[in-house]
Amino acid sequence: MNRRPNALPRALLAALALAGGIACAADDGRATPTAGSARSADCKPLETRDREASSAEPAFAGQTRACGVNSNVAFDVVVLARGLQLPWSVEPLPDGALLVTEKAGRMRIVSVNGVVGAPLAGVPKVDAARQGGLLDVALSPRFASDRTVFWSFSEPRDGGNGTSVARGVLSADRTRLEQVQVILHTRPTYANGMHFGSRLAFGPDGMLYVTMGERSDRATRPQAQQLDSHLGKVLRIRPDGSPAPGNPFANRAGALPEIWSYGHRNVQASAFDGEGRFWTVEHGPRGGDEVNLTEAGKNYGWPLQSYGIEYSGEPMQEAAPQRPGMEQPVYYWDPVIAPSGAQFYDGALFPQWRGSLFVGALKQQRLVRLVLDGRRVVGEEHLLVDRSQRIRDVRQGFDGALYLAVDNGEIWKLVPARRTASGPERAPG
Repeated sequence: MNRRPNALPRALLAALALAGGIACAADDGRATPTAGSARSADCKPLETRDREASSAEPAFAGQTRACGVNSNVAFDVVVLARGLQLPWSVEPLPDGALLVTEKAGRMRIVSVNGVVGAPLAGVPKVDAARQGGLLDVALSPRFASDRTVFWSFSEPRDGGNGTSVARGVLSADRTRLEQVQVILHTRPTYANGMHFGSRLAFGPDGMLYVTMGERSDRATRPQAQQLDSHLGKVLRIRPDGSPAPGNPFANRAGALPEIWSYGHRNVQASAFDGEGRFWTVEHGPRGGDEVNLTEAGKNYGWPLQSYGIEYSGEPMQEAAPQRPGMEQPVYYWDPVIAPSGAQFYDGALFPQWRGSLFVGALKQQRLVRLVLDGRRVVGEEHLLVDRSQRIRDVRQGFDGALYLAVDNGEIWKLVPARRTASGPERAPG
């Protein structure tokens, strides 16, 4: 499922979100603070640890540590598949099967019953060192007729590697990818194994949005601000890999025409909401993971603007929390959650979750649910905390279930809880 736009009207989404309990986790869901309002006295954020960037104050109320919420949703976690090696992405197919990438360079189909298929033939070689490998996968918006699959990967190149995007046609017998083409070779090539991005999402405009990292090193960080580099950008391309029409810098001398937005650090989560708006969730340094409403031509600040500090514990000498002309994150975490994978939910299985943004957390080992009111986060819920597993990706299936790729090699399926004689069974959150 291509992180498709949520189809519900905004007013209905807001009503459903509030019905899910925008209130502190300890109460019964009656208090409902709204975006821009003062927090109620009983609002209790879930995060209570000291901030890493202790001197960085948020730009507005609710930009971080939103009220903890409890949607009171009873669900079961079905371990659908085991034995995968570092699954990076899970993409539901229309018939209920799943396409799964493994970081080492394998793409497999997991059946509805959880049978893990053999690796598909036709996947190009990847550079799987450190954070590199076979990364995201997305179906063509016309997959039912063209059977086309898109994927991103760290491509080995002369002098280093780089994020690339390929496409291929899934064979009728589902054993191989045919007519494989690498449609985008991002540049520049660089020799390390860090910050490749890279999520893929088709927008309501039919264009493919590709998120990029800035390759982490101090030498490459400044390129997030430079329009002659793909590093630290969101790119928008046609399905054939050419620059999408209407890109904001297409007519600027020296700028790469694929660029949609810039000033990003390492974006490993993206999703479209019900109004067709594009959201990205990116890794901060030590502190400062960001949720951004990502719009054409805008600058999201990195490395000149950040709510984090260096991994060494030293301040970022070149950065400030707010700078003129740079977009503020809608929300940020400090300490970080290490976000990977995102999905706006619009399914029928969990009505209380409709309109919520789900984000996988690697470092904090949980599934994060954010409740939004327009452009503001007004509630945060943490699910699957007791399972203590790194959640790499989250997608909504055509059946309305949520599917999670987990670093321990499992694929989880979240479904409504079975009922027993004593009431519904609840999955631990």
